[in-house]
Formats: sequence, C-alpha cells, structure tokens
Amino acid sequence: MGKSALHAAEFLLPAKGVDLSAWAVVACDQFTSEEEYWKELAAYVGDKASALHVVLPEIYLDQREKLAPVTVEKMKEYIATGVLEKTAPGLILTVRKTPYCPRRIGLIGAVDLEEYEYAAGSRALIRATEGTIAERIPPRLEIRRDAPAEFPHIMLLYDDETRSVNEALYENRNRYEKIYDFELNMGGGHTEGYFISDCEEILSRFAAFADAERSLKKYGDSAPFLFAAGDGNHSLATAKEHWNRIKGSLSEKERATHPARYCLAEIVNVYDEGIHFEPIHRFVSGVDKTAFEKGLLQLENASFFLADGGVHEGKDSLPASIAAVDRYIEDYLKKHGGKVDYVHGTENLRALVGKDKTSSGICFKPMEKSELFAYVSKHGALPKKTFSMGEGVEKRYYLEGKLIR
Repeated sequence: MGKSALHAAEFLLPAKGVDLSAWAVVACDQFTSEEEYWKELAAYVGDKASALHVVLPEIYLDQREKLAPVTVEKMKEYIATGVLEKTAPGLILTVRKTPYCPRRIGLIGAVDLEEYEYAAGSRALIRATEGTIAERIPPRLEIRRDAPAEFPHIMLLYDDETRSVNEALYENRNRYEKIYDFELNMGGGHTEGYFISDCEEILSRFAAFADAERSLKKYGDSAPFLFAAGDGNHSLATAKEHWNRIKGSLSEKERATHPARYCLAEIVNVYDEGIHFEPIHRFVSGVDKTAFEKGLLQLENASFFLADGGVHEGKDSLPASIAAVDRYIEDYLKKHGGKVDYVHGTENLRALVGKDKTSSGICFKPMEKSELFAYVSKHGALPKKTFSMGEGVEKRYYLEGKLIR
C-alpha cells in the first residue's frame, strides 16, 4: 500500500441562515470574455453574503490592485462575524446535477501540496494534466499572500474503473449528515452535500491506489500516480508556490500541520458518468481574420476546425495539433498584435466570433477521458488548455472554504 495525499479537512461553511443559492458562485476562471455573466450574477447576489465577494473573477484580474484587498477584508469579516463556521475534521461527499448531466459524485478533502508537482515530467503522486502557464501564477499569489482562507475550485481525478470509493459512498449517503441541498444560481443545476466524520477507511482506499505495483501494471511506470488535476491546475499551482514561499521559515513540526500545506479539492473518479471531457477552443481577436486564417491553414499536419466553418484534417494527434496551433497563434500575435482567450463551448465561441469581425475561433475535438492517466504517465503534461471537464456552468461552485493562515 502506498501513501495517500488526501486528508480530512476542517471546512469553513456558511452558517445557518445564509442563502446558499446566493453564496455559491461558479469558478473564477469561467466566462472570461463574457462580462454580462458576472454583471448578472452580481445583480442577483446584491448585498447578500456570497463567495462572489471573497474571490476575484479573472475577467477583472487586471483590477486586482484595487479589488484584491477588498476580497481579503471580506474574508476576514465573514470569519470574524460568524458568516463562516469551522467544522470538525472530515470529508464532504458532494453530488452535483447540471443541465448536461444528471449526477456527478465528488469527495472534498485536503490534499498535501508536498505530494504535488506541476513541472513537466513530474512523477509526483499529484500531477498536472496540462502545461502550466507560469505568468498566471504571480497575480494569484498576490491575492493568496494576505488571504486568511481559500475557496478553491480545484477538481482532481482518480483512476478507478471498479468504482469502489465515491460510488460506494453515494450508495450509502443516507448514513451521513446532509449539510446542504439547494439550487445553484445562473443555471448551474443542483448540489447536495454529506459530511463524513469517520474517514480512515476512505483514506486507506486512496492510499491503496498510490501503490507502485498498481501504477506499473496500469501505466507501465512504477512511480505511483494517484491524482491528476482536472480543473483548477493554476489554483493548485498557486497554492503550491505559496506553500513553498512560507515553509522555509517553519520548523519541521510546524510544516507537518501548517494549514497552507493542505489545499481543498474535489476528488472525482475519471469514470464517473458526470465527467465528460470538452475541448477548450481558442478565440483570437484583434487580428486580420483573412491573413490569420490563411497562415493557420498552412499547418498541414494539425487537426482542427474553424468556428464559422471549415474542417482541417491532419495526421497529428490531438495534443500535437493543439501544440502546433498554439505555437502559430503565439508567433502571429508577436508579429502582428492581437490577443488570445480560451473559450469553453462551441456555441459560445461562435457567438463571440459572430460579434467581432477581427476575430477567429479555432475548435478541437474532445480527448477521450480513459486515455488521460496513461498519457500523462507516459508523456507528461498535455499542452496547456487541452480539455475542460464539461461546460462552463458545470464547473465547481465555490461553497466550502478552509483556513490557510
């Protein structure tokens, strides 16, 4: 049996009386080209206690100098005034229904950042599934540096075709205390949660997955591979860098229990029926559309299709095609200007391209989720923004938090 990177957590949860439908909001890295979404959400929330007030949507990341201190102070206020209350140590079984799937089962706990590495070629227990964009970490570090708590949207995948953990917990969910059950705002669906205080058997099952012999048999590599970052890799990388910065000033005893060493994440079986991989498309704007697409179509080996028509079939694999397109975009923008954004959903991309004649949308096919662990184990991380787990409204909603100071 290997060692597990998963631990029980002392959660921060909204106190009784807080309107949970106003409290829970979608991951901050969604709808980054659709400010209307965030304006509508802000109007819905109003002055109610909400996670919207303690996270910074990435669409406003360029205003972080003004907004970040406000979110930090609001966290402190919610903790001091009892809007947020700390639980006993435990895990939370969470069940999500979305407009696209009837059920997704997750298990929320704290993962040990000492067991996570996002560098290319990592053989850690917890690994990135795609390239980490280094410049996206410092802005997040600025926010995390002074924050007393975290409210992450991280989802980690584990590889269990026997469906022996989350699914079994779901079947026995009535044994546990139900702590929330409500409709999510902005079309996010429904969520319910169950608090699990007796965690030892569950944690030991994950430790069994972190076994060298199992990894060798499944992936051809004896380095145990327990969790793959499905969503929120940059949040996880930021938590790791924050921990790296402060742990040098701590004694060995302090390091073992410091709350910043552990990061909240939702753990989901890659075989869960509610997990479906969606491609992340490229939205390039501020360019000469004709010239940009003429050069793009000269990538003869890459496979992709354009949002407003035209399929380009090449012999390259999906990861190789994405890498080739990204290199072309980066080179074009350096020479001619413009910008690139990463968009979830073909229809969303088509709507954006339809409104902007200086733009182009490049679409990719989805990756097969059953290939993920074997690919990452053999080749390392995929190109950045290769896949997304579901549509934008299916992303984790901020609900649970944890102290990090």
